[in-house]
Amino acid sequence: MMASLMSLNALAIDIMLPALGLISDDFALPSVNDRQWTITSYIYGMAIGSILYGSLADRFGRKPVLLVTIAIYTIFGILCALAWDYELLLIGRFVQGLAAAAMGVLANSIIRDRYDGDAMARAMSTIMMIFMIVPITAPLLGQLVLHVAPWKAIFLVLSAAGLSAFLWVMTRLPETLHPDDKTPIKFKSVTAAWYGVIFNRNSFGHVIASGLMMAPLFAYIASAQQIFFDIFGAGDIFVYIFALNAGAMSAASFTNSRIVMRFGARRVSQVALIFFILVSIVHFGLAEAGWMNIWTFTAVLVPSMGMVGFTGANFSSIAMQPFGKTAGVASSFQNFARSGISAAIGAAIGLQFDGTVLPLATGFLVCGVASLLLIFWAEKGKLFRRVQPRVSPDDLVPQP
Repeated sequence: MMASLMSLNALAIDIMLPALGLISDDFALPSVNDRQWTITSYIYGMAIGSILYGSLADRFGRKPVLLVTIAIYTIFGILCALAWDYELLLIGRFVQGLAAAAMGVLANSIIRDRYDGDAMARAMSTIMMIFMIVPITAPLLGQLVLHVAPWKAIFLVLSAAGLSAFLWVMTRLPETLHPDDKTPIKFKSVTAAWYGVIFNRNSFGHVIASGLMMAPLFAYIASAQQIFFDIFGAGDIFVYIFALNAGAMSAASFTNSRIVMRFGARRVSQVALIFFILVSIVHFGLAEAGWMNIWTFTAVLVPSMGMVGFTGANFSSIAMQPFGKTAGVASSFQNFARSGISAAIGAAIGLQFDGTVLPLATGFLVCGVASLLLIFWAEKGKLFRRVQPRVSPDDLVPQP
């Protein structure tokens, strides 16, 4: 269920990719890069919305907040389908992302309600493995919709998915926040939780590093249609190569779920980050030399996406480890910081598209190096260490 909720975000982003050219043509957009705002407006909504839901979920519980936000997601999917100009479409996308931010925040909080330490990283990896099925299939689903209906029908598919999630949560999800742990919404307590995230060196460092690792991924998603259609002329195989990259992330999440309890979230994610940088150096070198074609681009992109799959769940679980009763507020603020950084930097990288993949390759390398420097700072220069959870492994097993 948590994977399905998080998948609503991936579906809302990736299903749009085959339609970006049609949207640009229908609205006669003045710049070829303006089509990217269909993606980035949604991501900005996710980033801003992330700050809202932690406090609400800690006060009213996880389930009521989920139901309200899924309903908004569903309604605004319909409104996007009815949009008559591009500005109205972007507003609808922004509000849809604003509501959908709750999925990531509350999924993290629900998992944190029941797990800790490396066990949480394992649970997150399992969820990410299932979640990554959507990026693999979403562009193909979008392409199938375009074969039988106008591009606006894609938004009706999103609303149908939202309605299904609403019914599932309403009928099957128990409330995971214990009544004794509910906290009133007080500005002082909220800011204290934010203070705890910001001034916890390890948590803050991993949050920012996670945002930096997600930034080139968002840049790639925003510009993928232009890269495959305009640079390589490979529109006919676009959905399959996109699925291959998403499959690499899914395979990495599966592998991580199997090895993280043995080696620890820190060791696995730090090795993956270093490998990501090495691949990014090759990526940059090929782009700078002009040796990039559809196959070399795919060859460097697939392992890069795989390493993002290793770092994402592990960085998130490490950042959440210090927080128990304030997991909702902490997760909310962390998602806000992570999404805000990745949206801003990812949009900036994507909008540098100049008919080559060099801006994207540069973004991958710079973000990878900056992320490693932050992890080095957060860990006080002690990489590849193993930190044991604060409770025994038996206490991490959820009780029936």
